[in-house]
Amino acid sequence: MFLKLNFLFVALSLLFSVKSHDLKAAGEFHPYHVGSVEINYNSKSKTFEITGRFFLDDLENGLTKKYGRPFHFNDEKYKAQLNEALKNYSSEYLRLKADNKFLKVNYIGYEEDSESVNVFLESETLTSPKKVEAAVSFLYNLFDDQINIVHIIVNGNRKSEKLVYPNRYLFQQF
Repeated sequence: MFLKLNFLFVALSLLFSVKSHDLKAAGEFHPYHVGSVEINYNSKSKTFEITGRFFLDDLENGLTKKYGRPFHFNDEKYKAQLNEALKNYSSEYLRLKADNKFLKVNYIGYEEDSESVNVFLESETLTSPKKVEAAVSFLYNLFDDQINIVHIIVNGNRKSEKLVYPNRYLFQQF
């Protein structure tokens, strides 16, 4: 299982490295709808630091479909609208629970390049969790073949799982 997830993560990395304009020039877009979410417990800050990585065009289209207006990364005039939309979108499509307690997750910001977008979130503080539950459904509003690879890391112990639409729930014991 771990080898399959590693292979999928490498494949995801390769897909992100393909230039989107090369795909468009070839008359085709990426054939897979894959994102990754890393939920990493930071023992110093006592928070989960969360990074979601998605294809830029998929996230633009997901936000446009959700909110009924266009969004464009790599265009400074959309930055405020994107921050507000990503804050709301993340709060709806990611839920986090540790040791049977729902955690407040705050939107921090995003970073983009020509192919992908990283969305940064951070949980409220908590002591070292033993049980982590998450509901991750990024881009499920757009694709019925969306795959989200989720990595949960607590005290250096990494557990990964592949969530395929419509499955959005995972549970890990540490």
